[in-house]
Amino acid sequence: MALLPILHFPDPRLHTKAVPVAKVDDRIRTLIRDMAETMYEAPGIGLAATQVNVHERVVVIDVSEDQSSLQAFINPEILERSGEQVGEEGCLSVPGVYDKVVRAERVKVRALNEKGESFELEADGLLAVCIQHELDHLDGKVFVEYLSLLKQGRIKNKLAKRARITA
Repeated sequence: MALLPILHFPDPRLHTKAVPVAKVDDRIRTLIRDMAETMYEAPGIGLAATQVNVHERVVVIDVSEDQSSLQAFINPEILERSGEQVGEEGCLSVPGVYDKVVRAERVKVRALNEKGESFELEADGLLAVCIQHELDHLDGKVFVEYLSLLKQGRIKNKLAKRARITA
């Protein structure tokens, strides 16, 4: 397994729309393992392939406290959304930035697993938020784009300043 570099906002590659995975094979399974290792090391609870500069529709999520419930979603699509919740979100591609985002409270998603088998999952709470957040990445959208232009500008400036300091 390998740690993958995570793209940071406002990298334009984060706005690339991911294409469907044509075939679930060993390459995709290796990508899933590498993404999971990268997510856990970061540490985070979700990671989309777009964030590691792979523009295919693959997501890994683990919202468990002990990192024991890894879920892979290949070619995921949200079938249903209901309710509304407002929660503070962060993102591995926007380190150190957290803000409130409105999301559906419940979602129903269909995807393929690591074996290429189709499944459906109904999720609520944190898992529903995480699914929506990661699927946004696959569509080229970062959570800060839900915020005002003023906040987006402040975030870009903050990250640019941090990059200059660590360079």
